[in-house]
Amino acid sequence: MIRRMTLALAALAATTAPAFAHLNPEEHGSFMAGFSHPLFGLDHILVMLAVGLWAAQIGGRALWAVPAAFVTTMAIGFSLAVSGIALPFVEPAILASVVALGLLVAMAVKLDTVMSAAIVAVFALFHGHAHGGELGAAGAWQFGIGFVVATALLHGAGIGLGLGIARLSGGALAARIIGGLTALTGLVLAFG
Repeated sequence: MIRRMTLALAALAATTAPAFAHLNPEEHGSFMAGFSHPLFGLDHILVMLAVGLWAAQIGGRALWAVPAAFVTTMAIGFSLAVSGIALPFVEPAILASVVALGLLVAMAVKLDTVMSAAIVAVFALFHGHAHGGELGAAGAWQFGIGFVVATALLHGAGIGLGLGIARLSGGALAARIIGGLTALTGLVLAFG
């Protein structure tokens, strides 16, 4: 049964077309296009949930500071792209963020809040730049507000997941497994 499910999921993943995952921002530079963008890209969802989950693992001030650093720096990266300022290695950095943040959760790494925020901020710059780079000039600010709101909601979901898992018996292990699966998925996305 598990083997069949794995084969079915692999076949589904192999036949998906990532280019159709989002509304075309060139044609739909709207709030809803921006809001839907992170919700339909596996790399985006995994990173945003991992940021929230990692913040929940760290606890304390990191619970709000780490996601806030991501959202703020992502908006800066978006502004850079909209302004025509290029960044190198945007797509590889995004894929690296899936793997790295998954590993941080899997290993339950607890750094101080400033260092944790700095790590997610580096990745967020590239995520924001990718959003802005895909957009062109069509409705930049409406699109930007949409993806910032969606990103914040995904971080909140990750925090909720992390806090919920922490209350379960064996929750720490479950969070680490989710992190490991996130990192593994990042490797598949990068090299698959």
